[in-house]
Amino acid sequence: MAKTEEQEIASFGLIGKNISYSFSKAYFNNKFTSMNLVNCSYENFDLSKIEEFPALIKKHNTLKGLNVTIPYKEAIIPYLDRLNKKAERIGAVNTIKFTKDGLKGYNTDVYGFKKSFQPFIKKRHSKALILGTGGASKAVAFVLKELGISFKYVSRNPKGDQIGYTELNKKIIRSHNVIINCTPLGTFPDIEAKPNIPYEFLTSNHLLFDLIYNPVKTAFLLSGERKGAIICNGAKMLELQAEKAWRIWNS
Repeated sequence: MAKTEEQEIASFGLIGKNISYSFSKAYFNNKFTSMNLVNCSYENFDLSKIEEFPALIKKHNTLKGLNVTIPYKEAIIPYLDRLNKKAERIGAVNTIKFTKDGLKGYNTDVYGFKKSFQPFIKKRHSKALILGTGGASKAVAFVLKELGISFKYVSRNPKGDQIGYTELNKKIIRSHNVIINCTPLGTFPDIEAKPNIPYEFLTSNHLLFDLIYNPVKTAFLLSGERKGAIICNGAKMLELQAEKAWRIWNS
């Protein structure tokens, strides 16, 4: 898609709910400008419910690819014709490619998370807590399995072997020194919000990773930083998954 002469119009976008804050639109439109891709555009498609998706596809016939964000990474799957093997194993999709055989779903969160998370891991980081159980948490769990890091899901409504926030105590926090926030709590503009964990038990042995990128330091990360924990936000992950999506759309 490097040619601009006689190039067909190619539009891309993000589907999600309440996504005006999203980085993707500015990121891709800046990319198109820098690459002189004058016929490419990217826009946000804010859906109040996933059932609006088929009408969106029908209305925008120049779409070549979509990103998918909260809360539709799992709900989008029945609307797709095929899934990439990795996306099928994860059970969540964040990238859609429009092909001659229909819509194909991929998961580039796995790539983005793994590449941005790995540099922060120390030998002591062997057990993790995943806060939240949505589509993003599934990609995180997939990566932790690949890296040999055992984990527990923490949920407001725990099922099976998941644990509830009220069960978190000093023993659990101290024995799980990787904590990954996969919830939207703390996202701009609600920057005071944070997951309800006992932050007083955090230490300098902990690694806190937040998938949120706006603000740069969420209340979750700031609470960890005060205890000397290693912290990282989701900005690099987002950039990496976006570039991976771009490669998929152009493959």
